[in-house]
Amino acid sequence: MTDFSFHTAVLLKRSLRHILRSPDTIITTAVTPVAMLLLFVYVFGGAIDVGGGTYVNYLLPGILLITVASGIAYTAFRLFTDVSGGIFERFQSMPIARSAVLWSHVLTSVVANLTSLVIVVLVAVAMGFRSGAGVLAWLAVLGIMVLFTLALTWLAVIPGLTARSVDGVSGFSYPLIFLPFISSAFVPTSGMPGPVRWFAEHQPVTSIVNTIRNLYAEQPLGDDGWLALAWCVGLLLVAWALAMRTYRGKIA
Repeated sequence: MTDFSFHTAVLLKRSLRHILRSPDTIITTAVTPVAMLLLFVYVFGGAIDVGGGTYVNYLLPGILLITVASGIAYTAFRLFTDVSGGIFERFQSMPIARSAVLWSHVLTSVVANLTSLVIVVLVAVAMGFRSGAGVLAWLAVLGIMVLFTLALTWLAVIPGLTARSVDGVSGFSYPLIFLPFISSAFVPTSGMPGPVRWFAEHQPVTSIVNTIRNLYAEQPLGDDGWLALAWCVGLLLVAWALAMRTYRGKIA
C-alpha cells in the first residue's frame, strides 16, 4: 500500500468515526428528500399526469439527486470545521500525503450519501415503488449516482476550503437542490413554457433523471444515457480541477 493510500485510509476511518458517533447527520440528510417524496406522491401525485405508471416510480430518480445535493452540504461543513478549527493546518505539518486530507472527506461523502440513498429507496419501496430492472441496470444506476456524488462532492470542497462562516459553507448547496425542480424530475418538460422547457431539457439533471428512470423501467436509454455520462464525468473533472487548484492555493 502506498503512503497516499495508507494516509487516506487512516483519515477516512477518522471521518467515518465522526459520522458513526453522530448518525443524526445521515438521518437529517435523508429527512428532506423523504419528506419531499411523501409530499409529492401523496399530495400532488394524483394531479400530475406522467403518461402512465405510478408517480412514485416517476419521482424517485429526481429525489435521489436531491438526496445527494442535500448530503454534500455536510461534506463542505466537515471540511470547513477542520479548516477553521486548525486541524487542517496540523495535518499539513505532519508527514502525510497532502491530498489524502481531501480524499478522506470525499470518500466519506460517498459512503454517507450512499447510505442516505439506500434509506430513500427503502422508503420509496414502502410507498409502492417497483422495478423489474436486473442486476446490471441497478449497477448502472449505482455507477451514475457514485459519479454524480463525486462530482458534487469535489464541488463542495471549494466552499469547504474558502468559506468564512457556517452560512457561507452551507448556502452553496441551495441552487443544486433547486435545480431538479426545473427539469423532468417532478413533471414532464412538455408542459413547461418555451424558455423554461428549453433550459429544463438541456441542463444535466434532466438527462441523468431520464437515464435512471429508463434503467428502472427497462426502457432504451437513447441519447440520455450518453448525455448523463458526459455530464457526470465532465462535472467531475471540472470540479476536481477547481478543487485541487483551490487546495494548492490554500496550502501555498
